Amino acid sequence: MEEAGQKLKRVRERLRLKFRDVEEASSRIASAHQNDEFTVALSRLADIENKGTTPSIYRLYSLCAIYRIELEEVLSWYGVSLAHLPSDANLIDLARTHAVGFSVRDEFEVQVPVALDPGIDLSKTEFLSRMIQRWGKLPLTLLNRIDLRNQRYGLIGTDDFFMYPLISPGALVVIDDTRRRIATGGWASEFERPIYFLEHRDGYACAWCTLREDRLVLQPHPASPCEPEFYAYPDEIEVLGQVTEIAMTIDPAKRRRLRG
Repeated sequence: MEEAGQKLKRVRERLRLKFRDVEEASSRIASAHQNDEFTVALSRLADIENKGTTPSIYRLYSLCAIYRIELEEVLSWYGVSLAHLPSDANLIDLARTHAVGFSVRDEFEVQVPVALDPGIDLSKTEFLSRMIQRWGKLPLTLLNRIDLRNQRYGLIGTDDFFMYPLISPGALVVIDDTRRRIATGGWASEFERPIYFLEHRDGYACAWCTLREDRLVLQPHPASPCEPEFYAYPDEIEVLGQVTEIAMTIDPAKRRRLRG
């Protein structure tokens, strides 16, 4: 299997660039950014191509700019796939509630059932795992329920019981960042009351909100062990959007472990 350095060498040779050409071009990039780390010296380029030396992020950037190739593609040559960022992040539990900063790209894929038992009645609750005929990968952007333009995602921290039991710690929430205005009424139950995802000086929060002049009150679920929180609005806190969908465990055993 061809190593990353050899692939970079092949691109350079296809462009008929000599070591000196690359060094001079990278020097211009370094000068533009006022950072010598962007410079790819002759000896360093030789090590990258022939000895398997991994370039720094600055030198890799310069090589991509000079060779006119995508940084993401070259990262994949080194075994780093940006498409794995969300799934790798899911391996780590964070105690603090936080926003998910990954943008979903067209080439990201998700494994979904692409064929179902033709006799399935979608109007009824079913155990889909027993009815799936075949699983396949589809581009994430083909899932028409996902609005990549208007929605963001957040993870509720494993220590965040502010909206428990309505929203469990560890839940994934979908945030519509076009709905940032605090509603003052119009709901008939706690399930209809808008929940907001917010950013403040100490991090993020997910809560019901009441706006009283220039004070924003974050109200926990009545069954939660948490107390209301108060912030000067908008100086101390920002509404990132309204929570529109929630994915979380309803397994009582897992919930008990979270609370413990």
